[in-house]
This record gives sequence, structure tokens and C-alpha cells, in this order.
Amino acid sequence: MDKTTEMDNLEMRLRALESRIYGERKIKSGKPAKCAESLARIQAGLTNTANKRERVKILHKKIEDLLKYLDPEFTDHITVPDAMKLEFILAEEDFLLSQAALLEQVSNLQPLLDSTYIRDVPEHATKLQRLSQIHIKQQDQSEVQSQEVKKLFEEYNKMMFLLSKQFTQWDETLRKMEEAKGIRPVE
Repeated sequence: MDKTTEMDNLEMRLRALESRIYGERKIKSGKPAKCAESLARIQAGLTNTANKRERVKILHKKIEDLLKYLDPEFTDHITVPDAMKLEFILAEEDFLLSQAALLEQVSNLQPLLDSTYIRDVPEHATKLQRLSQIHIKQQDQSEVQSQEVKKLFEEYNKMMFLLSKQFTQWDETLRKMEEAKGIRPVE
């Protein structure tokens, strides 16, 4: 029962597909066109044609060879002889040896990468980030302190300049008063 239902369902789907492909067009006999039958006829015609012609038979037999010839790597295989490949390798010998030495060095250092210090890096990274934030904050504070110290030095220098100027004026005034009274200045 299930098989007949499945077959009916499949046949309905095939008819729907045929109607979509052919539309409302009918075959000359007036029956709806059937894709499967058309495809079978076309396949049979191609097979008959291929079997009748010797060249097509040979072509079907050599299709694997044709696919191999169409492969882009095949042309490299044909055009680059083994001696040339050997020359390429020998020309890059120093580079290959240096790369091999580096790879050997990396494999020797592999235990260091598996150490607890490396595994603890994420934990240290969070600590480092926290310390980095503290450092940035302290840099900002030191910048503010530097500005304040600079400002104080400028005020100090200004005050010293004014005091020096005032003492110079007092000294000049005192010298003039001593000259007016006839007192000799002490040197």
C-alpha cells in the first residue's frame, strides 16, 4: 500500500515537472509529453550513434586519458623535466636547510612552550593589564605634579627676580642717601 502511494506521489510530481517544462503543449498524438520517455529516446539515439561510429568508441575508451591531459598539473609534469626539478631544489638548498634548522630549533624549544610559565600567561595578562592601568593613572598624576612644580618654579623665579630688583633699588636708594650725607659706603 505504501509503495503504491509512493509511486502515485512520484508520478504526480513527474507530471507536474513535465507540465512545467512543456507547458500545455501536447505531443502530436494529443497526449501530454513525458520527459522520461523523451530523455530515454535521446539517450538511445546517442548510444546508437556512438556504437555505430568507431571514432566515438575509441574516444569513450580514452576519456580518462583526455581528463588526465586536461589537468593543469599534467602540463607542468610534461614541460618541467626531472633534471630541472632537481636544479630547482638544489638552487634552494641553502634556504631549505635553513628552514629545516629553524624547524628543528622550534621542535627543540617546544617543551618551553608547554611550560607552566606559558600556560599561566592569561592569568599574568590580567595582572599586567591591571598594573598597566595603574601605571597610566600614575603617569597622569605625575604629569599633573610636574605641571604644578613647573608653575611653582616659575613663581619662585618671578619672586626672586622681583626681590632682586627691589634689593637693587634699595641699594641704589641707600647709596644715594649715604652720598648725600657724606658717608662712605662699606665695601
